[in-house]
Amino acid sequence: MLGPKDPPPFTVVNPDGRFPLVLVCDHASNAVPAALKQLGLGQGELARHIAWDIGAAGVTRRLAARLDAPAVLCGYSRLVIDCNRPPGDPTSIAELSDGTFVLGNRALGDAAVEARVNEVFWPYHQAITQMLAQHWRHGHGRAPALIAIHSFTPTMNGFRRPWHLGVLWNRDSRLAGPLLDRFRVDPELCVGDNEPYSGREVGFTMDTHGGAAGLPHVEVEIRQDLLADEVGRERWATVVGDVLVAVLRDETLYAVKHY
Repeated sequence: MLGPKDPPPFTVVNPDGRFPLVLVCDHASNAVPAALKQLGLGQGELARHIAWDIGAAGVTRRLAARLDAPAVLCGYSRLVIDCNRPPGDPTSIAELSDGTFVLGNRALGDAAVEARVNEVFWPYHQAITQMLAQHWRHGHGRAPALIAIHSFTPTMNGFRRPWHLGVLWNRDSRLAGPLLDRFRVDPELCVGDNEPYSGREVGFTMDTHGGAAGLPHVEVEIRQDLLADEVGRERWATVVGDVLVAVLRDETLYAVKHY
């Protein structure tokens, strides 16, 4: 499926970062392999939130530099295959997204699906596994933390989402609890605890690489209208980065715990 002129399935930023943390961005890109012919969509549709998490890649790159940590960014649109959903899930390769029909995803045969899984999904997740393993091996007994950066559309299904950012988590609250406490110190921030949706329902990357291994992990979501330009991305990378710097000082985080 991927041709010689297509981008790679993932990019690693700051691979030699020394902090015991790996950042990931599941929906960093809106790229589509040339062979898939834009999935039958126009450039306007591919620029929308249905194709990627607008602004999330920019925030992730800034955090990688600020924290001196590596970051793994997915190279393809979530409409090609959603790397935060298990393969085979009905939302893994969406035929309909927020009212838009994705013609290039309709009636796919097994071979077409497996090409996306094998050429995009697994290489991205293998890169996360390798980066976590590298940090763990050289961590002097410290288990690395895992943080996913996402963004969410201000309006979904007619509902205006009031949150500036959300902290998503499942059973492990080691990072989520302190993050929520510190974000809520600022009275001007509207912070969601498992909003605009729940990390107990959606979170393949966090569950697979974090929860299953007992690593501290959390997903941070930022509203997309706040990340519409470089100024906004810089501002919110600073807001999130300041809180992460404070929370990640806790050395007790870097241990294996199963919940």
